[in-house]
Amino acid sequence: MKTKVLLLALLLVQGLSYAQSESKFFSLGLRAGANLSQFKGNDLSLNSSEGSFQLTDNSNRVWGATGGIFMRFGRTFFIQPEIMLSQKGGRFSVFEGTSGKAEKSFKMTNIDFPVMFGVKIARFLRINAGPVAAFNLGRDGDLEEAFEDYTNEKDFDDAFRRAALGYQAGIGLDFGKLNFDLRYEGNLTDVVKLQLSNPQAQAQFDRKMNLVQATLGFAF
Repeated sequence: MKTKVLLLALLLVQGLSYAQSESKFFSLGLRAGANLSQFKGNDLSLNSSEGSFQLTDNSNRVWGATGGIFMRFGRTFFIQPEIMLSQKGGRFSVFEGTSGKAEKSFKMTNIDFPVMFGVKIARFLRINAGPVAAFNLGRDGDLEEAFEDYTNEKDFDDAFRRAALGYQAGIGLDFGKLNFDLRYEGNLTDVVKLQLSNPQAQAQFDRKMNLVQATLGFAF
């Protein structure tokens, strides 16, 4: 039994040494892929003499593209800063009076700065996690128009935070110069936050975002 344990330990040390000798300490590369994202927050409910309005989150996620560059420093243990252009969004269900339910979609474009800390636990497999700072570059969709029509709020621009702080965590696979990453991203701060001036509002309008991200990368 002791011989088997010793042999296993030697094989593990040899595998780690091989991984270190085969990989470079520094690498620069490109990553591109897709986000599957959604917004989550409190329901917005308004009642007035003109009727009722309710906005709720929709469980359906929105596809978006992502891509950028990464740098990796280290072998077994590493740090990986990135610069990514990323599309994120969500769907919402809108109920107005007795007119029934309507679905509204929304998407925004961010420039993200993730900094991942990771460890290689096998020759091809690694795990990583770290903070991400996101800066809003623009948005599109029909949520803003619906929000203004139903609530008579005209300062919707102020609701969008120019910067938000979040985190990413996931696994990665490295095959030579090719790498594959699967990550989950969540927000620590609100992406959307607006205190409604409408006295009939039961709650302010705020949202956090989460997504699942899959990318394929190439290291030079």
